[in-house]
Amino acid sequence: MKKKDLPQDDSGLKGFTREVCYVKNSDGKYESGLSSGWDVKNEALENAWGDINEQIEEAKQAIAAGEKSPIYYYFIKNLMDFQVLSGYTGFWKFSIKKHMTPKGFAKLSDKKLAKYANAFNVSIEELKTPKL
Repeated sequence: MKKKDLPQDDSGLKGFTREVCYVKNSDGKYESGLSSGWDVKNEALENAWGDINEQIEEAKQAIAAGEKSPIYYYFIKNLMDFQVLSGYTGFWKFSIKKHMTPKGFAKLSDKKLAKYANAFNVSIEELKTPKL
């Protein structure tokens, strides 16, 4: 792509950050150029965030219905997977899955809740009663 053709479409990150791309200058040599956005990429990102927000809403509903614990909500909200959460807390994957149930969550000690609260960057009280 030539430097003059570098996309400069508005994005959700406009004014916050720009993307470095490699483009050809007028001499035909590669150099870096800054792009403020590209419509196709922006649409893909918006779709991805839409999916994530949908998962967060489903997690809220699961907690309200008594199907899941607040750990599940924060797990989804913080875009974590079991390996990441295990790394932060030191708990095994099967233990985390158990803690995501209301029954398993109710049995957690304050020490274990503190590990989850620290991983999710919330207080223990916020972990126990999330603002859904």
